[in-house]
Amino acid sequence: MQRLQAYKYELMPTGQQQRDMRRFAGSCRFVFNKALALQKERYEQGKKKLGYAGLCKLLTEWRNGSETPWLADAPVHPLQQTLKDLERAYANFFARRADFPRFKKKGQSDSFRYPDPKQIRLDQANSRIFLPKLGWLRYRNSREVLGVVKNVTVSLSAGKCFVSIQTEREVEQPIPKGGAVGIDMGITRFATLSDGTFHAPLNSFKRHETALRRAQRAMSRKQNFSSNWKKAKARVQRIHSRIGNARRDYLHKCSTTISQNHAMVCIEDLQVRNMSRSAAGTTETPGKNVRAKSGLNKSILDQGWFEFRRQLDYKLAWNGGHLIAVPAQNTSRTCPCCGHVSADNRQTQARFLCVECGFEENADLVGAINVLRHGEALLSSEGQDDARIACEVSGAVMPPAAGTRRSDSCQPDAGMSAVGIPRL
Repeated sequence: MQRLQAYKYELMPTGQQQRDMRRFAGSCRFVFNKALALQKERYEQGKKKLGYAGLCKLLTEWRNGSETPWLADAPVHPLQQTLKDLERAYANFFARRADFPRFKKKGQSDSFRYPDPKQIRLDQANSRIFLPKLGWLRYRNSREVLGVVKNVTVSLSAGKCFVSIQTEREVEQPIPKGGAVGIDMGITRFATLSDGTFHAPLNSFKRHETALRRAQRAMSRKQNFSSNWKKAKARVQRIHSRIGNARRDYLHKCSTTISQNHAMVCIEDLQVRNMSRSAAGTTETPGKNVRAKSGLNKSILDQGWFEFRRQLDYKLAWNGGHLIAVPAQNTSRTCPCCGHVSADNRQTQARFLCVECGFEENADLVGAINVLRHGEALLSSEGQDDARIACEVSGAVMPPAAGTRRSDSCQPDAGMSAVGIPRL
């Protein structure tokens, strides 16, 4: 099977190379925003949206015109890839997989991608890589790059430069290890498995919240765009970067452990955006318990449930397993012993007590057991259509990870059953 994988490293550019990377990222951001503004203008005028080919013709005019001649200094392929990103954003919007494309901001969207591997040269022995109009750049070679280079993405974050090298290589079809498990996501317990084990939450943002608050307060007292303001802003960015790095590292460790020890993982199809929606309301109808709901929203977003599910999806595919997303309705209210469904079964957040049979257990463990049973029911002969829908929810709706190709869990090979479980 073909495996796409990305290897990310920190770059060590010279001063001129760093300035060039900032200019190239700014050019890509400018092209994206200009093309998006043009598409909005055409929509307001009742005209048809321009496709990728039409935008590329306009890009040539922008590069050769008198208004933006500085676009010619940037490599053309990253600029074209920016237009492809806009086209993909529109496709995701019309397919109801994402919101309408938004304009990119400086400091938040500083990246560009080289799609042609013929223009890229990787010298792992000397820890350097050659990129068009940048030359040879040194990088911190922390691990070996495996496979054939497909594309390279350069990104700037918190004052540092990074390169992500996507490769493709042929690997043997993996045989999944372990059985099936259900996972219940929570705040007190980050992930509770149906076998009784659980992963404690990291709460990365909460750990750095005090330091971040002080840094933001110090930044607000500086004159905008002064030297001290830029230094204070850099401190805020470093704290945000530390929070994100710690969260991603923890999610990778948890998802790797689960994917390597289970052939099938059933997880709730949580709508995180709806769960973390503000309760402030409007001026006419103000919300209730706004402060408490704000704290809950912050805790939910601090867990990174969406990223955890995304990592589980492709890592299970790499190990031969499958991820199945099941509806989250009544998973925490159903008694696994007698099947009684009632909101009174969850009188507290921590304990589950069935009002019908008296069964008592940890609430998160009960939810994980119900998620597993629901997933197994979807895989039964009566629920194959529902299982196919669950696979589509797990695969098609989720955006692919950087440097990975999402496997199609709903198209089994000859050694798989109709729902993707290995034949015995």
